[in-house]
Amino acid sequence: MSRWLVGLLVVALIYGVSVFSRSLAADATGTITGRVVFTGEIPQAKKIKITKDQEKCGQEKTAEDLVVAPDRGIKNAVVSLVGVKGTPAKPETYPTIDQKGCTFSPHVLIAPAGAPVDIVNDDGILHNFHTISAKNAVINKAQPGFKKKMTETFSQAEIIKITCDAHGWMSVWLVVTDHPYIAATDVTGAFKIANVPAGAQKIEIWHETLGKITKEVAVKAGEEAKVTIELSKK
Repeated sequence: MSRWLVGLLVVALIYGVSVFSRSLAADATGTITGRVVFTGEIPQAKKIKITKDQEKCGQEKTAEDLVVAPDRGIKNAVVSLVGVKGTPAKPETYPTIDQKGCTFSPHVLIAPAGAPVDIVNDDGILHNFHTISAKNAVINKAQPGFKKKMTETFSQAEIIKITCDAHGWMSVWLVVTDHPYIAATDVTGAFKIANVPAGAQKIEIWHETLGKITKEVAVKAGEEAKVTIELSKK
């Protein structure tokens, strides 16, 4: 048998083993999907009267600390696995917190630990970026209107509240994660966590107003585990 043919067989064998290994890895995981919903009487959205920089900020804002859809879906709840290790996917672009219309957007941002986070000022007026954290160093920096972008890095996993001292109603939550099994709910309260190791898993659900609970979920390889999580005001 020629060396060329032997080499070809070796390459084919390696490729086959690689594909088989990836197939086994895929078969060993499942997906968790579901909704976070509000129980009880749906509260009316709070209105915030604006008295400063009205030409940029407007005259009124709707509070984002509890956003509940008519069908009870809760926006901006964070769902994550507990006690599972993994490396977060490297983002194609830097996670970004925007300041536009004197509102932080998005209201909840998930970012991998160690990844640079851009803080953008689209308003062209003075803002302030003030973090409240336990594991990461506190940041308190002015961002004048001419300073379009700042970039900061957060190395430790934790949930960080960020405010603007210049506009007291502005706030955002930065969820720094050291694993990939995490998601924030959309406007309908829906979420999806893919590539979850099969087996009994515990998920943690956190919301800035409604608190934190945990729930057990059975994940089967190659299947979708559907869950509904109920939160209410205490």
